[in-house]
Amino acid sequence: MKHIRNFSIIAHIDHGKSTLADRFLEITGALSQREMDEQVLDSMDLERERGITIKAHSVRLDYRAEDGILYTLNLIDTPGHVDFGYEVSRSLAGCEGAILVVDASQGVEAQTLANAYLAIENNLSVIPVINKIDLPSAEPEEVKRQIRGIAGLNVSETLRASAKEGKGIKEILEAVVQRIPPPKGKEEGPLRALIFDSWFDDYKGVVVLVRVFDGFVTEGQKIKVMATGKVFEVKSVGVFTPKMVTKQRLSAGEVGYIIAGIRKVTDTKIGDTITDADVPSSSPLPGYREVKPMVFCGLYPTEPIQYEGLRDALEKLRLNDSSFTYVPETSLALGFGFRCGFLGLLHMEIIQERLEREFNLSLLATAPNVAYRVVRTDEAIVMVENPAKLPETQKILNIEEPFILATIITPTEFVGPIIQLCQDRRGLQKGFVSSGKERMIITYEIPLNEIVMDFYNRLKSLSRGYASMDYEFVGFRKADLVRLDILLNGEIVDALSCIIHIERSQIRGRQIAQRLKEIIPRQLFEVAIQAAIGSKIIARETVSPLRKNVTAKCYGGDITRKRKLREKQKEGKKRMKQIGRVDIPQEAFLSLLKVEA
Repeated sequence: MKHIRNFSIIAHIDHGKSTLADRFLEITGALSQREMDEQVLDSMDLERERGITIKAHSVRLDYRAEDGILYTLNLIDTPGHVDFGYEVSRSLAGCEGAILVVDASQGVEAQTLANAYLAIENNLSVIPVINKIDLPSAEPEEVKRQIRGIAGLNVSETLRASAKEGKGIKEILEAVVQRIPPPKGKEEGPLRALIFDSWFDDYKGVVVLVRVFDGFVTEGQKIKVMATGKVFEVKSVGVFTPKMVTKQRLSAGEVGYIIAGIRKVTDTKIGDTITDADVPSSSPLPGYREVKPMVFCGLYPTEPIQYEGLRDALEKLRLNDSSFTYVPETSLALGFGFRCGFLGLLHMEIIQERLEREFNLSLLATAPNVAYRVVRTDEAIVMVENPAKLPETQKILNIEEPFILATIITPTEFVGPIIQLCQDRRGLQKGFVSSGKERMIITYEIPLNEIVMDFYNRLKSLSRGYASMDYEFVGFRKADLVRLDILLNGEIVDALSCIIHIERSQIRGRQIAQRLKEIIPRQLFEVAIQAAIGSKIIARETVSPLRKNVTAKCYGGDITRKRKLREKQKEGKKRMKQIGRVDIPQEAFLSLLKVEA
């Protein structure tokens, strides 16, 4: 065990984590030059297209240090986006150390701080690395000063590297061997292994990724999942190098996979402890705190026949990403579907895209919203995730909305517009401090509902892409909120309902009505689009009908004949309006996300 090192690479998005992992694979000879590819560990198509890491990936490296000893390094490459912070926290639970990568030109950003504090909370040894020193705009000394501001990090031992050009990689690996402690654990004790990832394979069943803390696991052994009490026989164990390599056994301190013929997705859960079925451990490992979804939306199949397929796909995907939730729901406008909860908007986008790509589904998503805490007049407290489920106004005592503490790091020249943006979104300033040369850290308490729509995009455009943001949930607060309903020809379209602050309701209602007028195709009858709060109509737009020229065949003659034909047409349109249904195109739901709040 003293020759094993378990570590993660943590950083803000796009600071060079995956490229650094590539160099590690190259220098340790895990892959030949022919097999090497850019961002080898980012195996998902989506990760390659977007240039971001979505899933944490583990790989085992054999490294011969300068002292001649062969070390086993278990590396976990983690995501950098705020929505995937849960992946990072899970990965850190299986490590003893972390490499904190900071871009030499961008400096310390919001997720750099968040991930560094996460590592310090887990009592990990942190090795600061300034990457991209080959860039003309690199300022390593300035970045070093910024790193000093992160709680208790020793900047005298900061390393400099260029992962792209392969400079300083050997020094980082030496630092991993010297500064990160070996894992602790009892090799002879009862087996205790922490599940930190899992996914479904059509041929092998559930593949479980574990970090073994005590004991060992070997082929043919009977194992027990402590939370469910289910017993399975191990079919094979092994490691990723990054290819799947079968081994005789996984011992204390090692990271690897277990295949045990688990066919049911519900039989395992991330954060569970696996133990020996014959000599079980008395207590499980601490696991992870349950993550709470922040953003909710309805996912519906465009073809009703795909409902079963969507349910199976969600079940399989949840095994691989336990941070999203789903419950069945029905909508008058869209039929049968699921109300899904996500950690953020990017998370929602990624899940939807994975469902469509990996399971060949065609989906329709409703406008995203957050969960509200409603105190009813009978003093019962209910959580409302779907605006259509909000109780009637007379039964509500008050509504509380979730607030987040947003940390924004920006160059000083963009401070004015960013403060204005936060104030417009009902933000309350909490902090305003300088961070190094011409950089500010601004902290605001903002209702989560206000950042769900397009806050991140607006922040990026106002700062020309230089500002970065991280946020954490701080609690529920009372607010003057109302439900805004959208009616088509007097019928409420439940999928378009939203909960909004009363001051914004009029503007928002008008915007939605105008946007729908542009998108809903003209029918043979008039379509009235209305925005309403309760029984009060606050905005209206009309889609005029397609008009057939019924008097075209009348050449001159009596005017009453033409009048009669027009009256007959009017009667027909009125009758058509009563029985005609307006089909809402998918673009209507997507366009509502783009309404400037």
